[in-house]
Amino acid sequence: MKEIVKTSRLAGQLEKLFNKLNSDFFNGELQTPVITIQSTPRAYGHYSTYDAWNVKGEGRREINIGAGTLDRPIEYTAATMLHEMCHMYNDTVLHIQDCSRGGTYHNKRFKQTAEAHGLVCSKTNRYGWSDTASELSDTLLEWVLNNNIQEICLNRNESSGIRISGGAKAANGTGSTGTEDKPKVKSSRKYVCPCCGTIIRATREVNVICGDCNVEFEWAK
Repeated sequence: MKEIVKTSRLAGQLEKLFNKLNSDFFNGELQTPVITIQSTPRAYGHYSTYDAWNVKGEGRREINIGAGTLDRPIEYTAATMLHEMCHMYNDTVLHIQDCSRGGTYHNKRFKQTAEAHGLVCSKTNRYGWSDTASELSDTLLEWVLNNNIQEICLNRNESSGIRISGGAKAANGTGSTGTEDKPKVKSSRKYVCPCCGTIIRATREVNVICGDCNVEFEWAK
């Protein structure tokens, strides 16, 4: 599995991630938004509920992925993108409100949509059914593995040096809630060939030999 280490490739890869998730989880019903990479100190990402951008005279929504959260395993970035896409689906396809309290409290309508589209929702006292980062579904993990989704190996060092739990909103938008990154309840394991550097992932411990180098992959703990 290739790794993304240049910002010039990052935006394009996030767009590809959106397009693939849109095709496989939403039957291509979502209009392509403008995807941004900005700091969101209190959230992993956000979705704008208004046309934040104008593209050739046509309004576009915005999905942002937090620049300081990109060091997480790629399945968690995929979960954040899927979280924001669920907001977009409720907003632009179902035309229902899935958040209140200024776009931070995720109601049962969000939970229903999220769980119907590959996410596991946990309820928090302050932000409702907002936590989709503490546990990943087998459906999403298998999707990431089967589609060989690229790892992102760059991350913005936020000034605080920590990540704060809780929801945050964009202007007139909704935010995805973050929880402490480690330990995660469920994740995939990363294995690297010590000779050629090829990367693979598995949802459990495996013994795999690189066919090119004839050596065993090592678990990158």
